[in-house]
Amino acid sequence: MGKGKQFGYFCCYKSNFDHLTKEVEKLRERRESVQHRVDFAKENGEEIEQSVENWLISVDKIVEEAGKFVEDDEEANNPCFKVLCPNLKNRHHLSKKAAKEVKAIVELQDEGNFDRVSVRGISRDRLVAYTESYNEGHEFIESRESILNDILDALRGPYVYMIGVYGMAGIGKTTLVKEVARLAKEGRIFDEVVFAEVSQTPDLKRIRREIADQLGLNFCEESDSERIMMLCNRLKREKKILVILDDIWTSLDLERTGIPFGDVHRGCKILVTSRRRDVLVSEMHCQNNYCVSVLNKEEAWSLFSKVVGNCVEDPDLQTVAIQVANECGGLPIAILTVARTLRNKPLFVWKKALQELRFSARNFTGLEALLGSTIELIYNYLEGEELKLTFLLCSLMKHPCDAPIMDLLKYGTGLGLFEDIYTMQERRDRVYALVRGLKDTCLLHDDDTADWFSMLGFVRNVAISIASINLMVRNDALIEWPNKDMLKNCIAIFLHDINTGELPEGLEYPHLTSLCMNPKDPFLHIPDNFFAGMPKLRVLVLTRMKLLTLPSSFCHLPNLESLCLDQCILGDIAIIGNLKNLEILSLCCSDIEQLPREIGELTQLKLLDLSNCSKLKVIPPNVISSLSQLEELYLGNTSVEWEFEGLNLERNNASLQELSILSHLTTLEIHIRDAVILPKGLFSQKLARYKILVGDVWDWPGKSENRRTLKLKLPTNIYLDEIIMNLKEIEELYLDEVPGIENVLYELDRKGLPALKHLRAQNNPFILCIVDSMAQVRCNAFPVLESMFLHNLIHLEKICDGLLTAEFFSKLRIIKVRNCDKLKNIFSFSIVRGLPQLQILKVIKCNNMEEIFSFGGEDDVGYNEVDKIEFGQLRSLILKFLPQLTSFYAQLKSSDELDTPKPLFNERVVFPNLETLELYAINTERIWHNQPVAVSPGIQNLTRLIVHGSEKIKYLFPSSIVRNFVQLQHLEICHCTVLEEIVSKERGEEATATFVFPKVTYLKLCNLSELITFYPGIHTLEWPLLKRLEVYGCNKVKIFTSEFLSFPKNSEEIQRNIPTQQALFLVEK
Repeated sequence: MGKGKQFGYFCCYKSNFDHLTKEVEKLRERRESVQHRVDFAKENGEEIEQSVENWLISVDKIVEEAGKFVEDDEEANNPCFKVLCPNLKNRHHLSKKAAKEVKAIVELQDEGNFDRVSVRGISRDRLVAYTESYNEGHEFIESRESILNDILDALRGPYVYMIGVYGMAGIGKTTLVKEVARLAKEGRIFDEVVFAEVSQTPDLKRIRREIADQLGLNFCEESDSERIMMLCNRLKREKKILVILDDIWTSLDLERTGIPFGDVHRGCKILVTSRRRDVLVSEMHCQNNYCVSVLNKEEAWSLFSKVVGNCVEDPDLQTVAIQVANECGGLPIAILTVARTLRNKPLFVWKKALQELRFSARNFTGLEALLGSTIELIYNYLEGEELKLTFLLCSLMKHPCDAPIMDLLKYGTGLGLFEDIYTMQERRDRVYALVRGLKDTCLLHDDDTADWFSMLGFVRNVAISIASINLMVRNDALIEWPNKDMLKNCIAIFLHDINTGELPEGLEYPHLTSLCMNPKDPFLHIPDNFFAGMPKLRVLVLTRMKLLTLPSSFCHLPNLESLCLDQCILGDIAIIGNLKNLEILSLCCSDIEQLPREIGELTQLKLLDLSNCSKLKVIPPNVISSLSQLEELYLGNTSVEWEFEGLNLERNNASLQELSILSHLTTLEIHIRDAVILPKGLFSQKLARYKILVGDVWDWPGKSENRRTLKLKLPTNIYLDEIIMNLKEIEELYLDEVPGIENVLYELDRKGLPALKHLRAQNNPFILCIVDSMAQVRCNAFPVLESMFLHNLIHLEKICDGLLTAEFFSKLRIIKVRNCDKLKNIFSFSIVRGLPQLQILKVIKCNNMEEIFSFGGEDDVGYNEVDKIEFGQLRSLILKFLPQLTSFYAQLKSSDELDTPKPLFNERVVFPNLETLELYAINTERIWHNQPVAVSPGIQNLTRLIVHGSEKIKYLFPSSIVRNFVQLQHLEICHCTVLEEIVSKERGEEATATFVFPKVTYLKLCNLSELITFYPGIHTLEWPLLKRLEVYGCNKVKIFTSEFLSFPKNSEEIQRNIPTQQALFLVEK
């Protein structure tokens, strides 16, 4: 310490003591003020915050010490010594101590600025009581943990202030948010948590009063405006508060309720539950929304058996009990209700309950009443008859657990869903909106697949029972045709799995608009006059039938608008040409070789579905071009032998040019195997939905969410510009051997392919770069790209080159690169910073790959000093056969580091959620660095680790790394020719090391010729769940000593082909 400062203590002796006396007095005043607040809070039954009590104790202690200190000072300055011989050493010591005391006292004063000194006891007690009473009937399900953690993470963040949770009634929303409240309180995310139930008819006065009571706020004023202001101010006093609003049905005015949020009060966060997603998104404007779905079968059975008790251990009863649990559809409220009802009941009661669950009736009785009332309640509150009809129609599908929305489009006409809607696109938009509405109410499962829907079996049973008034539906085998009078007034009949042998004649169904039959026996005979008594029929669906000729009574269906003969064996269907009002014709997946010429007479036809008619080879000339109103044409996975259209050539088959005549065409699915016959101007700019494959290398894709797919293999790029220009908003683009393309992005679309989600480029010797913007203006390219596959691009030098915006690749989740020998890295660091969604990275057989992510680009300047590079969402990392790879992320090195071997993963790289790591033939000397503190959070979620074919690695892991393998299940190390030990010993390692692999079930060590030991020191190994151990080709070690190492009884296989030398797994006393 400097002499000047020491001298200052002597000179400032008096001022330091004067300062101390003043600050002590200030602290006493502050303590008195806080004590008054504490006393008042205790009188109101509130609990004093522990931090406040600790502060009061600290104040009392330091004030007492300061008092004694002043007394010592007075003694040291006794008048008899003050003039004659002052103690300079003592004075210096006291002055220095006074200065330190002042500093400590000032800090305590600052700490005493409490926003609050207590928590309202009623709030905590009420919340716990409510949670416990609720959870007695709604056990918290472990599978909700991921949603729970996501909500808690969002609540911790600074920018999200309103969060929504949605799901059908009885699904467990309230249970979930109560658990959030408990954990948020315990984890001190919030100082206070309040709860209010909103309900279908919100009473703002009641909601205000409920929140105010939990905060200890008494409303004296009577006017609404004064109560709003009082509640708002009270909430603002809470530095961190969570407001839970349960069961919102429609928009709730938070300002009129008195709840401050957003910029008004950043510390107030709101958690909302609703049965409808659209309420949260469109009306409450929640920033994050989480769906609480039904339980899977394992979870459902676990909950069910837990409630029922030990009786399910009876083998006879257990079989029935599992079926009963499955019939509850994963709905917690249904599971709990049924389980409690059947608990301790005899087997015959269980069997009867199973029958009741399987065969619903409109008038709910018994268990049906308990289960069905929930669904019927939601149904009754659906807005509009169209939404209700759509719900019922969804239940009528053969497999509603995974059904295409296309079926609703085909069948909806019969129930009047599209009155006054004329174009297919408008109808499709209407169906999407209706299905979205049902998903928002959770009557349909929301799995984020726009073109498919899923309805739970339990929900379907209730829907069918509701529909049974005017509709006839049978899901079980129909052995005998229903009574004619019973069906006389039906407007729709859906019969699945018909097994009657024959259909009746002379039926009179004057009101019938929809008929769907799906027999078990494809040879079911349809009488010739079967359809004669159905004059109003608008939709006819015959599935899985052998129809070599169609009944002549087809001519008596003048109003038929939709005809679906899917999965049928078809012969002569020329009579269809008489159905002049037909708008939809579907022969999907049927056995038909030639389309009849009469189909061309259907001039009102808007949709023709011939997809997956794999035997279809002939479409007569001019049939397609005659369908002047056609809007949607599906020809995927057919074998049509398209012909050239010449001036003087007589054709026997359709030509592709006919498609260009269809001026209303908005949807096209087609596979043109021979690119040579591709005509100019084939694809119209009007195409809004398409799946177009050109070339013989493509297989027709299955179920896909992409509405605009283009896959090209072209002998020349002569029509490429035209194709890309006309096909707007491509979502999925595959390129194979398309000559002339060097820069994928700007040569195809200078706007940056803004709608592209999936890009695959393969087998192309011309491509040099995917994005080369060096000569371009910065653009927001690939803003929604989710996956990128680059295979066998032998001259690809860079994926990206040039200036990039922050949104570039911002949605990218999957990167796979293979056989790109000129590529030296994947991305520069500036791009890595913009990959927040990356989940899968796979790089294979790129012979010149030096680093996965490089440093040193124009945009990388200033980032070499970044402390950490976190790949927060990366789940799988696979690196194979990269002989030049030296580092995952290369950074600039100082001159004294140039000769130091680099680890594959340096101390800056962190993978907090990595689950799979596979390394094959990676020639680095070290995989991980030796900085345990930095790497600890990086691999704690790793479940699968494979290292193969390294020729330089002498040890695999530092010991500090191994201790983070708490989730590891699969460990495989093979063909590492110089590997001597699995785990290395670090400096300062304890005398006896313990390594625990708590979840490893599979361990394989093969062809490790130099392996000497697992760990070079005294150590203990624990593998409590190991089931399979394979060790061979490790000639310098034996597996383990018989004295010390034991395996669990469930070990399945141990392969030992090694001599007895040094123990691989050694435990020494």
